[in-house]
Amino acid sequence: MDNRTNLDDYLAGLGISDADESELPPPAPDAAPMTPPALEAAPETPLATLERFLRGLISRIDPDLQVTVREVEDALEAEITGENAAKLAGRDGRTLGAIEVLAYTVLAKHEGRTKERVRVDIGGYRKRQADTLTKLAERLAVQVAKSGEPHELQPMPAAERRVIHIALKEHPDVMSESVGEGAARRLIIKPRHG
Repeated sequence: MDNRTNLDDYLAGLGISDADESELPPPAPDAAPMTPPALEAAPETPLATLERFLRGLISRIDPDLQVTVREVEDALEAEITGENAAKLAGRDGRTLGAIEVLAYTVLAKHEGRTKERVRVDIGGYRKRQADTLTKLAERLAVQVAKSGEPHELQPMPAAERRVIHIALKEHPDVMSESVGEGAARRLIIKPRHG
């Protein structure tokens, strides 16, 4: 059975045909030009834009979740909480990462171009991840200091590398360094002296 023919027949039955796609209906003679409501309203702050976007998104996923957005020194931070919030983070935080990218994209589109960073946490996932990475950094620092040999970690996102860099910034015996390009960028922990 040819679905295209069936779809064409169905659309034709609704009064829609291929020829209709290229023709626009003429404007009504007495109709005033429409101005989208978004253009009439006062400009929205980046914080309000981010909050509106995230509330709209989570209301479609789970209306019982709550969103809190606040401005910190270098970023806008959003936290999504609720009974089932942890599930929304997704496997290895992939859904959380996608939500963060979408949130940044919406903010950048609204602002034209934004320098503000956007950080989203869902059900404390980012905090737990940062605690785990900090403990890993401390364990590896002891190992590297004892052996004198550098330790290279697997490639990881910039946010995760940043947590480890911060954890080891003041360490007296070891230092951290990012090497590689793009998705292959990874972190090396090496002795500070020698």
